[in-house]
Amino acid sequence: MTKTFLQFGCGNMGGAMLKGWLAGGIAPEIFTIVDPYLEAAPQGVRLLNVAPQGEGAFDVVLLGFKPQQLSDAGSTVRPFVGANTLLLSILAGVDLATLRSAFPEARAIVRVMPNLAAALGKSPIALVGDADDTARAQVDALMASLGQAEWLSGEDQMDLVTALAGSGPAFVYRVIDALAQGAAALGLPREQADRLALSMVEGAAMLAATSEHSPGELARRVASPGGVTQVGIDVLDNDDRLVSLMTDTLRGARDRSAEMTEQARASG
Repeated sequence: MTKTFLQFGCGNMGGAMLKGWLAGGIAPEIFTIVDPYLEAAPQGVRLLNVAPQGEGAFDVVLLGFKPQQLSDAGSTVRPFVGANTLLLSILAGVDLATLRSAFPEARAIVRVMPNLAAALGKSPIALVGDADDTARAQVDALMASLGQAEWLSGEDQMDLVTALAGSGPAFVYRVIDALAQGAAALGLPREQADRLALSMVEGAAMLAATSEHSPGELARRVASPGGVTQVGIDVLDNDDRLVSLMTDTLRGARDRSAEMTEQARASG
């Protein structure tokens, strides 16, 4: 059971996770946030501009600052990471070996890759770590408020999952925007096209999430042979253009994540 939780950095992602935890019923009193730029925290959460003084190790410590700040922040964080501490990291590109080198006393270290939907309890969450069954159960309990957690079989999958689950929402937003732009180019008022595209995607995603069928099968069921939808799908499927585009998109994001991992190793 987590009784004390220390979070270093509460930007967009860290803030979304905190919001999800609080919405999920975790007591705000367990959280201490250290962030020099945050002006206010949710009621009951302790907010500090600098690390607390005279306090020992916490049950859980979350690293939520920028990856390139690890070398400087490590000495500040280290006193709060003890033999019973679960260390969680959302630092993109910072691998377990680098984290273990920086925090050798930690009981367990787990890399966490969520996205901003954690605030709604709807995030996919990739997990990989140096953790025993007890630590994994503690992580699972924490992640339950944020969305669907998936433990990876190896850290080598993290760069690709970062591209898919972490960066993926941005790609989906661009697709929504492109649909609206296309409709506007063909004659709809842009604001109306935006509303319709967003509403359509929201409903389609909810249906896909609750359906017994795969997204590919759902697309097949929506499309009637020779009908309106099938003509559009034929355009997307021509020369596998959509799959090729998505593969190239994920490859580029994955490779950048791998570059950041190498940079973090070099700086560590």
